[in-house]
Amino acid sequence: MVERAKEEAGIPKDTPLTSLGLSLSGCEQEATNRELEQELRTTFPDLAQSYAVSSDTMGSMYTASSIGGMVLISGTGSNCLLRNPDGSTSNCGGWGNFLGDEGSAWYISYRAVKVVFDHMDNFEKSAAPVEKTWALIKEHFSLETRLDMLPHCYAKFDKPFFANLCKKLSQNAENGDELARGLFREAGVHLARMILALLPNVHQDLVKTGDLSVVCVGSVWSSWDLLQEAFISELSKTSIDFNLKLVRITKSSAYGACYLGADSADFDLPRNYADNVTVLYTYTDPRKNAKATNGVAAS
Repeated sequence: MVERAKEEAGIPKDTPLTSLGLSLSGCEQEATNRELEQELRTTFPDLAQSYAVSSDTMGSMYTASSIGGMVLISGTGSNCLLRNPDGSTSNCGGWGNFLGDEGSAWYISYRAVKVVFDHMDNFEKSAAPVEKTWALIKEHFSLETRLDMLPHCYAKFDKPFFANLCKKLSQNAENGDELARGLFREAGVHLARMILALLPNVHQDLVKTGDLSVVCVGSVWSSWDLLQEAFISELSKTSIDFNLKLVRITKSSAYGACYLGADSADFDLPRNYADNVTVLYTYTDPRKNAKATNGVAAS
């Protein structure tokens, strides 16, 4: 891919790039990133002089900001990562569907199946009707009976396909189905908790503007209207001294990889971060507004 890019740019294949930024899925650990870099140097000695290898999460973060911030992924799976200007990082989630993935499309889909099965087993009755959700599950997985669900959970488990049920659930929720709406409210709570879990690790120089940038990545954020109320309610339980600016990137995370590559080579690459994002929502702790009213909290 890099050699093809060189060809399109008119750069000879034997002329190495000054720096190559790579933001790839799975590149979460520094040790394995260095191994990848060494493998590239050995196998493709003329590819680049230096490398900046990072995860795709970092690529998204640096597409939106030069100093770091937070990325909250809610797609097939979920993960939340914080990076401070000094390079220190913290994460909440990212452990996969066996240990977590709360707030993700897979988890919402799993919870739909679990609630319906528990209701039909008379193990835990659902407060909301299950008929529409059960019909959706049967249609999505081509089921005749509940026993037909077992291969999809075990022998033939396909996480992306399982997670795709979430999109259909969002349509049910938009149409007023209370069970589906409840599943998205639960997801909103989980996503808010992931942010709250990392706030104690935020350095002051990251929020000196008064805002913490939270880059929202993944398809579940397309259902923000279904998440918003519960998300905000959960945040409001904790005092937060700065605003949370939820943004969605409008450019590929390859921009972030490019910026990181340029920075590693000390090249001042022009960039316009405001053009790379759109603001989804800005959360301000209501207690801040109360304190600002002549120093007296409103009753």
